[in-house]
Amino acid sequence: MEIKIGVQHTPREIVLESGQSAEEVEGAVATALSGDGKLLTLVDEQGRKILVPADRVAYVEIGTPTPRRVGFGAL
Repeated sequence: MEIKIGVQHTPREIVLESGQSAEEVEGAVATALSGDGKLLTLVDEQGRKILVPADRVAYVEIGTPTPRRVGFGAL
């Protein structure tokens, strides 16, 4: 699913594709913003970690899960 993270004082947002569920992402965001964590940590589909300081997060947009497409046809 696609996740967009807005960072304060930055003109562009961070966009990543993640294999994490919406609940996992929401939990990570809630933990980071509640003060229990200092970093918002997410993992993309290639296994790379994305770390954003929790006090700089402006918004997080969690997309809907999309099934993987197979073949060349459009749905």
